[in-house]
Amino acid sequence: MSKTPEYVPPSVWTWNKENGGHFANINRPVSGPTHEKALPVGRHPLQLYSLGTPNGVKVTVMLEELLTLGHTGAEYDAWLIRIGDGEQFGSGFVEVNPNSKIPALVDRSGPAPVRVFESGAILLYLAEKFGAFVPTKLSERAECLSWLFWQMGSAPYLGGGFGHFYAYAPSKMEYPIDRFAMEVKRQLDVLDKRLAHSAYIAGSEYTIADIAIWPWYGGLVNGWLYNAAEFLSVQDYRHVRRWASEIGARPAAQRGRMVNRTFGDPSSQLHERHDASDFDTRTQDKLTAAQ
Repeated sequence: MSKTPEYVPPSVWTWNKENGGHFANINRPVSGPTHEKALPVGRHPLQLYSLGTPNGVKVTVMLEELLTLGHTGAEYDAWLIRIGDGEQFGSGFVEVNPNSKIPALVDRSGPAPVRVFESGAILLYLAEKFGAFVPTKLSERAECLSWLFWQMGSAPYLGGGFGHFYAYAPSKMEYPIDRFAMEVKRQLDVLDKRLAHSAYIAGSEYTIADIAIWPWYGGLVNGWLYNAAEFLSVQDYRHVRRWASEIGARPAAQRGRMVNRTFGDPSSQLHERHDASDFDTRTQDKLTAAQ
């Protein structure tokens, strides 16, 4: 393993803005708003403030799946939060999520608004609200929630660990890339062994566990994340690839990937979603052509 200059931590850590790398303009060691900005509110019961990252895609896939089942109360407005511009530090967003991370949801269907933040919490809230995609039998529910929380605990190794050092760090460093690549491959092996004996993550039924895990690990084996499919030899995880392809073929999953998306093919980008017809009329390619 190649050597890098040894870093000796100081007695007391201080913030060096120059070490922020790709996200230096938004990283900081304190919480709270940086500016006053109220959040917009649309006409639907559910107001989503998000971006088309894997964590954001979890929620838009869930909402599109609920609408597919006929739950009209799941109609939603999806407002774009440009985290690269620091919009998550606006005062209105911080009121909904004091941790300043997307996605954040406000349910305005009741007598008082309900805020929900953290993607796993949003999935569980929606599943319980509409009685869908989470088992009711105690043992099956336990399996589903175990995998849901597995994802919440595992994805930071994939995103903040492997993804950061492989794709976003100011320079390539062998030790962290090797460390996190090893862990991501171990996680893929966990999923592959599970899916060798199970149609879906939690058993025979499609649940919020699949909806949570697919945008991250399905995206990885499909080559959507970090351009790392070859590096991680994702072809070795054939059961994960089968599962990822099957979910990717679901129309609701395809629509969910488009919402709040600001990168890739313009025809796949629906920056904001306020009506089901927006998928046909307001993708970025159509808006550009209309200008």
